[in-house]
Amino acid sequence: METFQLAEHFISINGEGQCAGELALFLRFAGCNLRCDWCDTAWACGKDAPHEDVTLRQIEQIAADAAAQGVRNVTLTGGEPLLQKHIADTIRMLADMGLRTEIETNGAVPLEPFLHCGGVFTMDYKLPSSKMEQHMHAENFALLRAHDTVKFVCGSREDVLRAKEIAEQYKPQCPLYLSPVFGRIDPAEIVEIMKAERMGHFRLQLQLHKFIWDPQARGV
Repeated sequence: METFQLAEHFISINGEGQCAGELALFLRFAGCNLRCDWCDTAWACGKDAPHEDVTLRQIEQIAADAAAQGVRNVTLTGGEPLLQKHIADTIRMLADMGLRTEIETNGAVPLEPFLHCGGVFTMDYKLPSSKMEQHMHAENFALLRAHDTVKFVCGSREDVLRAKEIAEQYKPQCPLYLSPVFGRIDPAEIVEIMKAERMGHFRLQLQLHKFIWDPQARGV
């Protein structure tokens, strides 16, 4: 029987992205193939990350319980959810339940095997401050659709300028977000760079959950 390493699940608001502020069920899976310098969920990334082995039917029940509470969105996150074997089955199942199924992925996993599963992607592109840019799978840019998203997590001025370069090079046909690393760069500085560099096709986003709750809190 196929199982998944589920680190935690909870209902909260989407803290970022196109559905920011809306309620969502979060399914956080354990394990990641990157080690970003500023990662805020490092506890879920290692091979020994705490988790529960759950079946597809158990995930279905968790999602059904959330839907019964009026939740319309589900976010698969991590770690890196696309590393879970059989995760495509989970995406299909959740989409078939009528839930908007968002997959938060780190940009280092090919998206092509998952394009027709019914979900939408929020794909990171790791900038210099992450120390992981060399692992990016740039071919993914050509696969992104209008309802997907590219997220550039920025910890420095260099990161913001690099995000502009990447967008000009690959021209993704979906919304582009600049997300400041909490505590590393002032969002006002990013706005000033956006103005100076004429970055009108980008959107600045703040992680709402880090302003509502303690930035280190889990399950929110």
